[in-house]
Amino acid sequence: MNWISDAALARLRLAAESPDFSATRYRLLDRIGSGGMGVVYLAEDQALGRHVALKLLDLADERGDLAARLLREARILARLEHPGIVPVHDAGTLPDGRVFYAMKYVEGSRLDEYVRGAASVADRLRIFQKLCEAVAFAHSRGVLHRDLKPENVMIGPFGEVLVMDWGVAKILRDPPAAAPAGTGASGAADRPGTREAAVIGTPGYMSPEQARGESAGLDERTDVYSLGMILRILLGGSGMPAPLAAVCAQATQAEPGARYASANHLAADVARFLDGLPLEAYPDTFFRRSVRLFQRNQVVVWLVVAYLFTRILLILFSRP
Repeated sequence: MNWISDAALARLRLAAESPDFSATRYRLLDRIGSGGMGVVYLAEDQALGRHVALKLLDLADERGDLAARLLREARILARLEHPGIVPVHDAGTLPDGRVFYAMKYVEGSRLDEYVRGAASVADRLRIFQKLCEAVAFAHSRGVLHRDLKPENVMIGPFGEVLVMDWGVAKILRDPPAAAPAGTGASGAADRPGTREAAVIGTPGYMSPEQARGESAGLDERTDVYSLGMILRILLGGSGMPAPLAAVCAQATQAEPGARYASANHLAADVARFLDGLPLEAYPDTFFRRSVRLFQRNQVVVWLVVAYLFTRILLILFSRP
């Protein structure tokens, strides 16, 4: 009797379960993830000789609503050309009618895995700044993510930060002269088959207005709330410095008007903390200014203290 290795069995199982990409330029290598409506495969782009990630439907779609949603996600990504947003390379339809799109294959770890490492607070805050920059760029193009959480952020091997999974994004407005047919500036057509009052997001990260199903009134401050919750996770929750606790508190206020006005404003307060400057969320006082002054000039302060201490000792021991 000939035994089949576990690796060979895994390859056979993948071949049996995998969709037919034989009519495309892609050769499937492995199934790397699934969730919601889609499944993601690692594949080789045989025309360009590189690895890509292929996302396609993994559910029955008799009405075509899910196909429209997947293509909409690909189009959103295609318009968000930014180093912090995973780029789309291609889109198409398989012989069985399922749509797919090809995107950059991101190596590295998810943010929820990254925070388990030994990175310093400063390193974590710089990662967070890059995340805010990518989200702010999307907002400038009229797109809300609506499902920001550590599992949807990838950290590359060289410190790259990439925001993933834009499947429930909301279009606030379309670029001038670029609006696709059937989608207006209000975003009412941004999710086929989804009621405007549906609750969209992930508990623990979604804003209160999302939890209430208030989709029509969402703006950039909705994502700011999710960013604030991510910042708490990055900093370990309790025990964080008071200024950063104030930043998290302002970002996650129950009322949108009490939050930071934008992801850029939130990132700017984090930058001020890293530079030892007063924060918008943490009002300045004489004591706090004194502490910052000491922190910025610790070497000088300790040299002066050592000098004064030495002078006092010399004076004491030089007396007859």
